Amino acid sequence: MAVNVVIMAAGKGTRMKSALPKVLHRLAGVSLLQHVLDASAGLGAARTVVVTGHGAPEVEAAVAAPPNAPGIVCVRQMPQLGTGHAVQQALPALDDANAVTLILNGDVPLIRSATARALVEACGGARLALLTIELADASGYGRIVRDGGAGAPIRAIVEHKDASAAQRGIREIYTGIMAAPTRLLRRWVMALRDDNAQREFYLTDIVAMAVAEGVPVVGSAAPSETEVLGVNSPVQLADLERRLQRARAEALMEAGVRLADPARFDLRGTLACGSDVEIDIGCLFEGAVTLGDGVRVGAHCCIKDARIESGAVIHPYTHIDGARVGAGALIGPYARLRPGADLGAAVHIGNFVEVKNSTLAAGAKANHLAYLGDATVGERVNYGAGSITANYDGANKHRSVIGNDVHVGSNCVLVAPIVIGDGATIGAGSTIGRDAPAGQLTVARARQASIAGWKRPQKATAPKG
Repeated sequence: MAVNVVIMAAGKGTRMKSALPKVLHRLAGVSLLQHVLDASAGLGAARTVVVTGHGAPEVEAAVAAPPNAPGIVCVRQMPQLGTGHAVQQALPALDDANAVTLILNGDVPLIRSATARALVEACGGARLALLTIELADASGYGRIVRDGGAGAPIRAIVEHKDASAAQRGIREIYTGIMAAPTRLLRRWVMALRDDNAQREFYLTDIVAMAVAEGVPVVGSAAPSETEVLGVNSPVQLADLERRLQRARAEALMEAGVRLADPARFDLRGTLACGSDVEIDIGCLFEGAVTLGDGVRVGAHCCIKDARIESGAVIHPYTHIDGARVGAGALIGPYARLRPGADLGAAVHIGNFVEVKNSTLAAGAKANHLAYLGDATVGERVNYGAGSITANYDGANKHRSVIGNDVHVGSNCVLVAPIVIGDGATIGAGSTIGRDAPAGQLTVARARQASIAGWKRPQKATAPKG
């Protein structure tokens, strides 16, 4: 069945108390609106229309950016005169050849494609379908009034303030998401009136129109409350964040991952794990991360767009971004792997060591207070504490090549471009500006001298009186 999708994203979100448009606030690292766009993409819609208003240039720029497919249409609602008015702005962009128009909300981010698809199927091109859910406490929500018991046709949506005592006992509420035959929706929406206290056009008024015309109004039940919760305040955003993170944590644990505390786990992307993976508290995963069999991640690590091979141990407070860590490697604590770091098997990167755009072959070690940037490091290299590659000349980056079995002493500076031959030893405290031959000791430091009779300068004494 062909589908149009309309996403309402024009609201200001006053309760967010932010200059950022509400739909661009982030949930699990992705904007609220992007979550909805991703869900709608799973429907294979022929036409997707985003209704913008407050902060329209920012919202439209976000819609036009990857990963969204080109062809999503944005229309502006200026001024914002209600939900019905918003859909009126979308009508010219809809394709009447499509059988169904699905209306979603840009601030209801966790709607799933499967739930939206079920709503479209309930519409079937001939009915007005409303997404509903039963709540233990329905206070404040519009009640679904049916012509009988559960499953009977829907007769009306009654707002809480207008509901009778009996109607307030109804637990089934309208979520704000609907699907309608496009040809009927167009006629109904254009017939809406603003003769109410707020002088706005309410989309829910089309329910009465459908009932009056004998068009069936049906409900499709949302599987969970979380899918239909909207975000209107920072408190609600934080609540939804924890709900989503808990669901992701539980899915990982069901797959065998050991999380020390699922309440202190955050995933802002995808995380693929092998068997016997252990993750301690407070860890954050972003982008696409893969953890091999037996990987252990210590507390409070941040790992983004990385591949950690089997048996590696990531000690606490390590930051990894755009890197690969080889099997059995030991990283951290307090290490930083930046984009382009590619570490071989059994590599050791210790505390306060930074690696950027460098490859380290199997068994190489940099255990303390060191920097490796734009370097190719061979097998079994021992890179001393306090040593750095000086890879930047103020305009361009240069590469250091360190051969197999090299020993670099503490507090050395390797001024790139430079090649250190296999088996070379660089004496501690050296600044090496030329290639060092294989198998030899290279030292570059001033001769030590002691000056007899030298005295430290003294502070001048202020004159008395």
